[in-house]
Amino acid sequence: MSSPAGSQQQTVGDALARRVEVRRGAESAWVEALRELGAVDRAVYQAVADTPTPELDGPVRRLSNAANYSRLWLGIAAAIAVLGGRRGRRAALEGVLSIGVTSATVNLGVKPLAQRRRPDRAGPATSAARQVRIPESTSFPSGHAASAFAFAYAVGRHLPGLAVPIRLLAGGVAYSRVHTGVHYPGDVVIGSILGAGTAAMVAAACDRIPQLQDRECKTCMTASPDSPCLSFIV
Repeated sequence: MSSPAGSQQQTVGDALARRVEVRRGAESAWVEALRELGAVDRAVYQAVADTPTPELDGPVRRLSNAANYSRLWLGIAAAIAVLGGRRGRRAALEGVLSIGVTSATVNLGVKPLAQRRRPDRAGPATSAARQVRIPESTSFPSGHAASAFAFAYAVGRHLPGLAVPIRLLAGGVAYSRVHTGVHYPGDVVIGSILGAGTAAMVAAACDRIPQLQDRECKTCMTASPDSPCLSFIV
């Protein structure tokens, strides 16, 4: 699933080490620390690749494929919207919006800048039972992990009872990308953080909408108390 360290694709830690080396010189402690981080990233990837898991391979592969194009999260959003009442509809709407903003940020913003190639899966440790189609996009960060944790953040804050299970499911999707050999662990860690952070910004924006609408409603009623207010509160 990976080739020797000298020829295999470098991780995000290695890429950062090179940039710091250009700015601060090869003697900088940050350069060595980042290289060690890259070595850990490769070691964890290799450990997962070399560990036989015949009972896990099929379920993990199916979970990874279920999250393609966010189908898993869109299906959950639909169920929440139908069964969860007003709060469920708001959670579903915010979750889908968070996925959209996160996907745009990752695929249109970060991936083209990072230009990280996918890990090299070729090797005797590769198991056909765990493989998924390698996406054409670049590797860093993981879009699957970003979308998963963006959706989990949005749903969890509106439906606390689902916070733990949906974050566990998001963690499973993130891990599946390493297990199936299409991402380094660092890709999914940064992707998860980016997704949750983007969802938090979307949530802050969504929280302002009722306040603005309420302010407009009060202004409308003050200016014309006998006319009906046309604004609504989400």
